[in-house]
Amino acid sequence: MKGETRVGWREEKKNPQKPRLHALSRVSLSLRDFVLAQRRTCSVAWTSSSPNWIFLISFTVPCPVQLTVVIENVRFTCLLDMDPTGLANQHRPLTIKLWPPSQSTRLMLVERMTKNLTTPSIFSRKYGLLTAKEAEEDAKQIENVAFATATQHFEKEPDGDGSSAVQIYAKESSKLMLDVLKRGPRVKEDGELISEKASATAETVFDISGGPRKFISGEEAEKVLEPLRAPSSYTKICFSNRSFGLDAARVAEPILISVKDQLKEVDLSDFIAGRPEAEALEVMTIFSSALEGCVLRYLNLSDNAMGEKGVRAFRSLLKTQNNLEELYLMNDGISEEAAKAVSELLPSTEKLRVLHFHNNMTGDEGAIAIAEIVKRSPALEDFRCSSTRVGSVGGVPLAEALGACKHLRKLDLRDNMFGEEAGIALSKVIPAFANLTEIYLSYLNLEDDGVEAIANALKESAPSLEILDLAGNDITAKAAASVAACISSKQFLTKLNLSENELKDEGAVLISKALEGGLGQLNEVDLNTNSITWSGAKLLAAAVVQKPGFKLLNLNTNYISEEGIEELENIFKNSSDIVVSLDENNPEGEDTDQEAEEDADHNELESKLKGLGI
Repeated sequence: MKGETRVGWREEKKNPQKPRLHALSRVSLSLRDFVLAQRRTCSVAWTSSSPNWIFLISFTVPCPVQLTVVIENVRFTCLLDMDPTGLANQHRPLTIKLWPPSQSTRLMLVERMTKNLTTPSIFSRKYGLLTAKEAEEDAKQIENVAFATATQHFEKEPDGDGSSAVQIYAKESSKLMLDVLKRGPRVKEDGELISEKASATAETVFDISGGPRKFISGEEAEKVLEPLRAPSSYTKICFSNRSFGLDAARVAEPILISVKDQLKEVDLSDFIAGRPEAEALEVMTIFSSALEGCVLRYLNLSDNAMGEKGVRAFRSLLKTQNNLEELYLMNDGISEEAAKAVSELLPSTEKLRVLHFHNNMTGDEGAIAIAEIVKRSPALEDFRCSSTRVGSVGGVPLAEALGACKHLRKLDLRDNMFGEEAGIALSKVIPAFANLTEIYLSYLNLEDDGVEAIANALKESAPSLEILDLAGNDITAKAAASVAACISSKQFLTKLNLSENELKDEGAVLISKALEGGLGQLNEVDLNTNSITWSGAKLLAAAVVQKPGFKLLNLNTNYISEEGIEELENIFKNSSDIVVSLDENNPEGEDTDQEAEEDADHNELESKLKGLGI
């Protein structure tokens, strides 16, 4: 059986009689299974078939043959298994693919680089000699980077024989090995860092987000991402504030593949801004595939307007995340379908501690999908689902799902349309939040009944609460008593926000009484836009003026007269550290300038205050 095998490399033809391989020298061909074991012969001839130089090997083969090409002392092996019926009595050219190399070839290169890195040289005399352990770690990372770069090149020309990929593999390995030699060992024998370069390798965060927001080209990406090619200790990357197109994404792809095994945190927020949808989706797919399988604890995909298509573009990455502790999907166009896709793609959220969905178009049905994620997240400590267009239909199941989160510390549901029903549902699970320190429930349309239910529940739980935000819920004096009782029980409270409600003076009296006792850590109270006059304002001022560390009392946009404003300023004249905000108050007061009515209101408030008990 006669076989003909061709192996070719591109070459500058300076001397047709004696081909010179650039970058690849000392090329030998060995049919060792055949030549050595069978003691058969083969002929090797040079040909100059333009544009490639070609080795032409003719041989008679009775069995499969192993062909080994040695390039720069690295063996690339392939097996020729010829069909005797197809090759009988004829010559058939076979194309040998030199890429990708076998795993044994890659390991052999690592071994040789390790040996070179630990061999005394002019570099070691100047920069120091690496230890065997450090050299092996560097060699592995060098090989990973070189392999990823060469593979990306090979994929662009799938019809090639792989020789150009081999060239890149060799060149990249040599370049990176030289960088390591010039860097020298990371630490001395006594453990102290020897130089700034050595110190830099110990950095764990690679961040390109600084400076103005801008597009990044492929050429710029080559320069900006160059530090990731060298051996490093980076465990977090941040590509935020840079818009990647396809050319830049393709530059980043092999680099990410080479470092993904060491990454723990990835921030890809705002990294496709201004790109057409088709290009943005392809960029997200490239990044997702490159990072597939990395074991992350932190993932930020915010500010990318993903929608369902974008979420599914990140399928490869999301499907392999079983250890996520923090996930951020803010301002991402997370619709009902996108929320369902997130719930579907995440394999496990058992370790999830932080989940943020702020500023999305989730709606009620999307909230139900998010509720399913929350149910599967017993370790959740920080949950944010603010400004997501969730009404009562989605708010109730979302609130009920939070009952599974016994470790919740921070809850932010601001700016939705929950209504009283969802507020009452939330009040039923609040007793489970023993460790709650911050709760943001402003602009939820809770009204008095919803607020009363929540305040009563908080009074009996969350002893360490520091921030209470109930702004914009149409709270009147009716619910103020429950809110005041809740406030009185929170001795670690630092910030209270009851702005944009309808408390008026009657409610202000109740709140001021609650603020008087204890609350030594309180530093901010916001009661702007509550129809409060001087009568209620002076009681609030008196309640906080003597508190150590108090910083801000906001009484903007109320009905405090000019005389009342002067009196308030007088109360705080010896408290220069306290800011009292009194802008846009009605100088004429709430009603008219009838002093008799104001005095009557004042006397009524005084009598209520004397008999008040919380």
